[in-house]
Amino acid sequence: MFVETDKNSFDFDQYRVIRERSLGRLFWRLKRYTSNLIEPKLHALGYKDFKMSYLMFLSNIEEGGTTNNELAKRACVTKQMMSKIVGLLESEGYIYIQKNPTDSRSNIIFLNDRGKELFISLKGCMEEARDKFDVIVGHDRMELVLDTLVELTNKLESEEQ
Repeated sequence: MFVETDKNSFDFDQYRVIRERSLGRLFWRLKRYTSNLIEPKLHALGYKDFKMSYLMFLSNIEEGGTTNNELAKRACVTKQMMSKIVGLLESEGYIYIQKNPTDSRSNIIFLNDRGKELFISLKGCMEEARDKFDVIVGHDRMELVLDTLVELTNKLESEEQ
């Protein structure tokens, strides 16, 4: 609901209404909340060097391995940035790298045991966050939120390609 105002003036009341329902802001706030909830729990479980931002890379590694170029594309970063992140994740013990048997110019990236154990721990932390969300809005409403977000993101990603 918008109230007609002078086009050249800034209306804080109108701004607050828009801000409260801004998708970007809501996504950012939920991401911040989940990061602040989960990251310390993972640190307490022994993943002291882990940052939630690593998930956009680690979660795109397939069982049979993933090339640096494919990871960069999935994570929406440059190949150079991906190479730096791969080096960091390898040095912190979440992944290992093997030469690509079909293309000696590239490597294949795999989750190692520590990376897999991280995801097992992360699952428990995510379930805890989900339980809290369910208490706030109810399980069925939360399922509806997730179904809607999955449908929306899948459709938008398919249009990008």
